[in-house]
Amino acid sequence: MNIYIMAGIILVIAITMAMVGKGGGNFYVIAMVLAGIAMHKAASTSQAVMLGTSVAAMLIFSKHKRVDWKLALIIDPPTDIMAFVGGYYAGKIEGDTLKIIFAAILILVSVFMLIKVKDKPRVEKHGFGYWNREFNGHKYTVNLWLTIPLTALVGLFAGAVGISGGAFKIPLMVMLCGIPMEIAIGTSSAMVAVTALMGLLGHSINGTFDLKFAIPLVAIAIVGGLIGGKLALKNKPKNLKLLFALTNLAAGIIMIVNILT
Repeated sequence: MNIYIMAGIILVIAITMAMVGKGGGNFYVIAMVLAGIAMHKAASTSQAVMLGTSVAAMLIFSKHKRVDWKLALIIDPPTDIMAFVGGYYAGKIEGDTLKIIFAAILILVSVFMLIKVKDKPRVEKHGFGYWNREFNGHKYTVNLWLTIPLTALVGLFAGAVGISGGAFKIPLMVMLCGIPMEIAIGTSSAMVAVTALMGLLGHSINGTFDLKFAIPLVAIAIVGGLIGGKLALKNKPKNLKLLFALTNLAAGIIMIVNILT
């Protein structure tokens, strides 16, 4: 596929994914695999593109106080560590096996999206492992007993197949912690950036990252991240939820059809 066509596709994906706080690795990987790029190269390049998209979007969200940095600093490190592990061991897995793992994750994401994601009324809990948090006028309680292990598991698989895990983190924050959708999206962008970086480092150690191929795609992804972040600020949370669900469903269907055919 022509690099300019690929760049155009990356731009559209980056804008859409930045709007919903996702890295978009599922779409980036699919686009590159369908273009004939090897799975390992697609996975490593996807991490670099996600890094550019999420950093750009994060700057926009942070400026408008939609990134809960304290929350990100608590729940994201396990994800990042396991993303590095997943990225490193991905080089030891056959490309076809990696595709199957990738497809399974997309199916699971689709199942998540079939559950109606809505803002929950706050139920304050006390005791070790429960964090009652207030940020930008919102109050929520984070159950660390569930959140930490789940984000670590997300990181492992995300790092291996070249996605960010944002498709899991946002429902997790909204459904388990009662975090408003707009805060979950902004905070997810910050976490996605670090997860993508760790996954990229893991892939790079195995020599599957092609810098020359990635540079133009990362550049266009940064532009898309800036545009998507600004568009997200102008949309209502319910519209972002709908877009979030539809993008995951589309990714799942595309990859399943590709595997079957």
